[in-house]
Formats: sequence, C-alpha cells, structure tokens
Amino acid sequence: MKVMMFVKATQQTEASQPPTDEARLAMHKFNEELEKAGVLLDLGGLTPTSRGVRVQYSGSKRTVIDGPFPETKELIAGYSLLEVKTLAEAVEWAKRAPFGLGVHNGEEPEVEIRPLFDPADFDVPGEAEERAKRLGEQ
Repeated sequence: MKVMMFVKATQQTEASQPPTDEARLAMHKFNEELEKAGVLLDLGGLTPTSRGVRVQYSGSKRTVIDGPFPETKELIAGYSLLEVKTLAEAVEWAKRAPFGLGVHNGEEPEVEIRPLFDPADFDVPGEAEERAKRLGEQ
C-alpha cells in the first residue's frame, strides 16, 4: 500500500524560516531510517505559498490566484511517499517523526496520512486482468 504523509505548513514554513540545525539533523536521521527500512519512495519540501499559484475552475472559466494563501492550517509544507503493508504501519512511522520535540522554533507541525488509490480501483471489472495479461505477454 502506498501512502502519502503530508507535513502541514506552519507560520515558520510560510515565512521561509529554515528549521533549526537540530531539527534538520533529526529529520535527516528519520529519513535515513525510512530509507534503510525500504519504505521510502520519495520525499520533498514545498516552497511557501507566496511562490505558488492556484487555478480555480468554474465551467469553462479558469482563474489564476497568486499566493500567498491565507489559511496556513490547510497548507502543505512537505511530503513523504511511503510503501507500507498497512495504514497502521504508516501511523507508526509518523509517530517516530521528530516533530513536537521543541526543535522547530516552538511550532507544532501536524502530519496527515492518506492512502493512494491503486490503479485497479478505477478499472472496469475484467479490465485489470486483461491489462495484466497484455503486460505479461510483452
């Protein structure tokens, strides 16, 4: 099962304030643990919303809105893409993340974990089997 762990933005991340050296070192160590365990597929940090845009859709109309965006609690500052056996395993990894230890300039980040859809979730019945057969023939 693939899951995405989202690190929610804080006032610090939106202000482009880097984490403390202690926080960076702790996150580097944690990411190495994920990698050594073979569950880490990808990770990254996002720039503040002041450097981003949103595109809103209304019928055929498209509206581009320049950042920054006002509500930091609903924003994402970074992510980790993991391959785990269960959602409970992902939760255990998230509990080990070095947040809330007073090393992030006093701010308390929050992590959200969401499973990714499997391509088979969108298949018409029988289509997945046919695709598997075709791939096996190649």
